[in-house]
Amino acid sequence: MVTETETKAKTYLNFINGEWALSDTGKVGESKNPAQKDEIVGYYQVSSIEDLNLAVQAASTAKKSWRKLSGNARGEYLFKAASILEENLDDVATAMTKEMGKTFAEAKGETARGVAILRYYAGEGLRAVGDVIPSSDSAALMYTTRVPLGVVGVITPWNFPVAIPLWKVAPALIYGNTVVIKPASETVITCAKIIECFEKAGIPEGVVNMVSGSGSVIGQGLAEHPEVNGITFTGSNAVGKQLGRAAFDRGIKYQLEMGGKNPVIVTDDADLDLAVEQTINGALKSTGQKCTATSRVIVQKGIYQAFKEKLLDEVAKITVGDGMDAGTWMGPSISERQLNTVLSYIEKGQEEGATLLIGGKVPELEHLNGYFVEPTVFENVTRDMTIAREEIFGPVLALMQVETVEEALELANDSEYGLSASIFTTNISNMLEFINEMDAGLVRINAESAGVELQAPFGGMKQSSSHSREQGRAAIEFFTSIKTVFVK
Repeated sequence: MVTETETKAKTYLNFINGEWALSDTGKVGESKNPAQKDEIVGYYQVSSIEDLNLAVQAASTAKKSWRKLSGNARGEYLFKAASILEENLDDVATAMTKEMGKTFAEAKGETARGVAILRYYAGEGLRAVGDVIPSSDSAALMYTTRVPLGVVGVITPWNFPVAIPLWKVAPALIYGNTVVIKPASETVITCAKIIECFEKAGIPEGVVNMVSGSGSVIGQGLAEHPEVNGITFTGSNAVGKQLGRAAFDRGIKYQLEMGGKNPVIVTDDADLDLAVEQTINGALKSTGQKCTATSRVIVQKGIYQAFKEKLLDEVAKITVGDGMDAGTWMGPSISERQLNTVLSYIEKGQEEGATLLIGGKVPELEHLNGYFVEPTVFENVTRDMTIAREEIFGPVLALMQVETVEEALELANDSEYGLSASIFTTNISNMLEFINEMDAGLVRINAESAGVELQAPFGGMKQSSSHSREQGRAAIEFFTSIKTVFVK
């Protein structure tokens, strides 16, 4: 799986047809610790289209025998991989924290979720895949079944380097597809450790393949490859739409999960302590680097001042630092580029007239040389301001004051995105109105906007997705096609 370099950092290889392989380019990229940017966590392959072709060919060759296995037999491999991942939970979580910066506690929680995802989909191998339908011919049998797409290209982001790859790869496999995954370059090492779990589980050659490299070469290459039968992607809207166009031109299925500008509504009757706690968790954990992170906080006038004061008191207590340190609540941004993006939005907010209440600066942290920014809260934010409309992907909250719940809902829906949203209220009428009127794929009552349980469908409305759903039983809709059978 790895080789040693002179600096003692490991070089991680591609996984193609059951073997760890060097890229034919001979080039490697550096995975750096965002909390200590001079620390190289490891090296990964900067692969070519030739490397991708080998991986797709391996997956294409393996798909016939893999789909012939029973669902139960495929599930056994997922069960084994889950147990191996569980045994290596701390090692995988450490790699995650060192590569992308989230706290070790969060990384362990995500890795445990990965174990649960594998076990959930392993069980899918014994669940129904079709229906018997009455025929107008009394001497005939008519029913539906589901068949795999074939080779599925999986393109994943850096912010959930265990959960997102697994909630795509696990259902793809259990429903009979083979996989080529291209992880984000920032978190190749974490993904390689996940692939190693499949390898140790004895999964047949070519069923799971991993190729690292640039999105323009490997990601776009997957969408355009003539032997790839489906693309599932999580990432930015610009890249997602580009991949979607390529897939559409080829007539293959594609699944896109993209951005969000997720609102929280706090009504006059809300449990104030709960609303503050959950708003902070939703907005600032993982340094705000979640597609479902809270970005806009829309507060009714009667409770606004009290909510703001409690929020600022709690934000001021947040400890920023290395995610591997036990006392750290919030880690760094993933990279210098992402940090600069966050800082540019903070500057834009001030330029456009929003009031900076707390944070907004790069903190001075002893012994650390990373991509840190203070948790940041603005008020006097209007709907037309940049920080109220564009996804920041950082620890920045925009407070917005309204008179009524109806006004709050109208403002919450005033976005091109529709991924997640939450409301804090003790009034059942407010809850029902929010559930019915909120244009988001995930709505939560008295809970943070970030997070969905693995057995439930996940996906957005409007510009947040391609209107398909991931996770839970809903995953079968993308990873298979319905076949109707008539037997006379």
